[in-house]
Amino acid sequence: MKRPTQFAAVFALFTLLTASRPAPFDVADPATFLTDIKTELTKEWPKNRSITLLFHGHSVPAGYFKTPVVNTLGAYPNQLLKRLKERYPYAVINILVTAIGGENSEQGAARFQTDVLPHKPDVLFIDYALNDRRIGLEKARKSWQTMIEQAQRAGIKVILLTPTPDLNVDMNNLDNKLNQHANQIRQLASIYQTGLADSYQVFDAKRQQGDTLSRYMAQGNHPNEAGHSLIVDELIKWF
Repeated sequence: MKRPTQFAAVFALFTLLTASRPAPFDVADPATFLTDIKTELTKEWPKNRSITLLFHGHSVPAGYFKTPVVNTLGAYPNQLLKRLKERYPYAVINILVTAIGGENSEQGAARFQTDVLPHKPDVLFIDYALNDRRIGLEKARKSWQTMIEQAQRAGIKVILLTPTPDLNVDMNNLDNKLNQHANQIRQLASIYQTGLADSYQVFDAKRQQGDTLSRYMAQGNHPNEAGHSLIVDELIKWF
């Protein structure tokens, strides 16, 4: 991992070198990134231990569908739990959600030491980009950097998520703010060698295939259960 004082220069160089390069970026290897955790998930009682997956972010991982309805069981953290239990029937898996609706990554970073690290999760998922448009790329980058570095120092595996859609955003415009944040998150995943769940790319691929994005949305900026399932399809690859 790069030292924090070197990060700005490294990030600037990386951005320059990859500005015209399409995804995928060189992120952690899904085949090996969670090897130790996958081994733990296969163990039977009494040799097993509980595995904690923690989801830190905004309204989407918090489970907001059509506001103010919160569909906890239909949101991707618990959909992932269901899929994992099908794959690992002997595992004890704890799902913790520290996400807050309306929050951005600056706010998430400010409470990271009190709300995330004390839980000592085995895997941390960060999902803030949808709301980070309000604070801009630079502030978002610094906030994601802070959370990633703190987690890695604590020995926590990190998986970053690019944003889910906002139906008011023109995804045909590659310079739209959501895509800018998605590219930044891909770069962070590559620099820090974290996992990556590229939600933005998955939804955009559906759109390019002629599918209607509204089929996957509970409201303009919140996925429905089908939309959350698309995210889970990306997350399950790491397990």
